[in-house]
Amino acid sequence: MTADNSHNGSIWERLERGRKLKAARGGYAGYGSPPYGLTSINGELVENPDEQAIIEMIRRHHKSGKSLQQIANWLNENDYTTKRGQMWKRISVKRVLDRLYGKTPRISGVTTSSNSNYIENRNTHHQRIQLEENS
Repeated sequence: MTADNSHNGSIWERLERGRKLKAARGGYAGYGSPPYGLTSINGELVENPDEQAIIEMIRRHHKSGKSLQQIANWLNENDYTTKRGQMWKRISVKRVLDRLYGKTPRISGVTTSSNSNYIENRNTHHQRIQLEENS
């Protein structure tokens, strides 16, 4: 089967415009399942009280210093499951926390500087590493 890329591009563009319009009107225009803690009712995202309670437990355990794996183990030991009924893994816990607090750097102790072409090591503030540009 062959595909006309210019034709497919216009379909994707129309779909993207439709999603943006729906989101601008307050509707759920995401891909796949809504994030943990939310559910879609008639195209609107609303909080799921049961999942919100679990998010609060995850937040409390994280603030107390437990690791992602320790939190996942606790959730599993207490028969809590993910949105899709699966056992918790540390990456699932991390994703919940990322949505709660914002994403964290992938490399410990490293942050992006105001110039997006460089990263800085927080342990040695004077060290700057130039990032490779993707072309």
